[in-house]
Amino acid sequence: MARLDRVSGYDAFFLELESDTQPVNVCCLLELDTSSTGGYRYDGLVDALDARVAAAPDFRLKLADSQLNPANPVWVEDQDFRLDRHVHRIGLPRPGGRSELAEICGHIAALPLDRSRPLWEMWVIEGPEEADSVSVMMKSHHAAVDGVGGADLLMQLCGLDSGVPVAEKVSGPPATGRIEMATAGIADVVRRPWRLVTAVPDTARTVVHTVQRAVSGEAMAPPFAAPSTVFNAPFTNRRNVAFTQVELADVKKVKEKFGITVNDVVVAMTSGALRRFLLDRDELPEQPMVATVPMSTRDKSNRPGRNHTMWMFCRLATDIEDVAERLETICGNISHAKGHGNEMAPTLIQDWTEFLGKSVLNAVVRLARNIPLPDRPIHNLVLSNVPGPQHPLYFLGCAIRAQYPFGPIVIGAGLNVTVMSLNGRLGIGVISCPDLVADVWDLADAFPVALEELLQI
Repeated sequence: MARLDRVSGYDAFFLELESDTQPVNVCCLLELDTSSTGGYRYDGLVDALDARVAAAPDFRLKLADSQLNPANPVWVEDQDFRLDRHVHRIGLPRPGGRSELAEICGHIAALPLDRSRPLWEMWVIEGPEEADSVSVMMKSHHAAVDGVGGADLLMQLCGLDSGVPVAEKVSGPPATGRIEMATAGIADVVRRPWRLVTAVPDTARTVVHTVQRAVSGEAMAPPFAAPSTVFNAPFTNRRNVAFTQVELADVKKVKEKFGITVNDVVVAMTSGALRRFLLDRDELPEQPMVATVPMSTRDKSNRPGRNHTMWMFCRLATDIEDVAERLETICGNISHAKGHGNEMAPTLIQDWTEFLGKSVLNAVVRLARNIPLPDRPIHNLVLSNVPGPQHPLYFLGCAIRAQYPFGPIVIGAGLNVTVMSLNGRLGIGVISCPDLVADVWDLADAFPVALEELLQI
């Protein structure tokens, strides 16, 4: 029996996490220059996409399951795949500025994906005038991609020039019968206790390291230690987004001056933007805000699945007014969080989610969803920084002028800030819920100001 491409326990967690008010989508907005293809034609863009998708099986995979299967669903090729089910066309209302574009993107981000089909969509957003630049909103389910995986998936539609290669279709995993799926699922359940062979010792070591670091004052921020903010309240199924970009060269100036990393500067810039945003609203908490920062484990994990991350909690020092002191504190906090995270087994989350299985994961998520939010949130936001290529990139033959990533917001933290670099610029995407904050543009616009503050130190 051929080995099935089964959804990992970690990936299944994101399926279980989804609810009516919480679509778990990973999105990316691309602003395109269509002059490299001789001007914009919708049919031409779709034809170029068709050629790419034919050679990329990941775009044709869907979930398959049966009532006889006791384990997670599997990925199979959609034998009835139709591109027109995944590509949508919409017009940008006048005056066609960033506010109108963001409103459309927020609506798209809030729409759940159809689980009977491959878990992605592409929305082509046309300007009020046909000659205007075109934007594209790509959307995938978090069960299918993490931050790095989403960037890799996007790269399958991109090239180094405006040409779209002609390629033969590459087949995906074959169809799976109910009996085969059930048999493999039973075998997977039988093997599940063996996960404890690594999970229990790894967990014990993690606890020991955590206690040691807590005693020495070098631990990451603990959960439920974040102050309450406007973002830490129940949210609805609506989403609002805002976006901006900064020059990577300016970020590197700060990096080189203080001998730190690009990620350190990104976190400090986020801290400064949040502090300015909340001060203007007279809502800055006295205690530092806490961000959950994903750490990729792709180079350390040998486990199957689409999601390969660990999570570290980092204090953002938003309570410190002096910019230099705030930066120094943030760098120390990040160093402790990274050191703490590196002492944890990179497969710890994967092993425990595999052991628990979909029934227990479902029960845990349902329980968490029905518990009232605590006075002290687990965290205030999710902050992700995804490295990208530092050269010009062409999406389906069109030059990419800018790209802005958007991650999902999750229970208890209605704010996600995701940063992605491309060709000398950092694209910054902010997503929240309008029932928490009516307009997040003030937060997005505070990022360039926060970077300028760091440059002035």
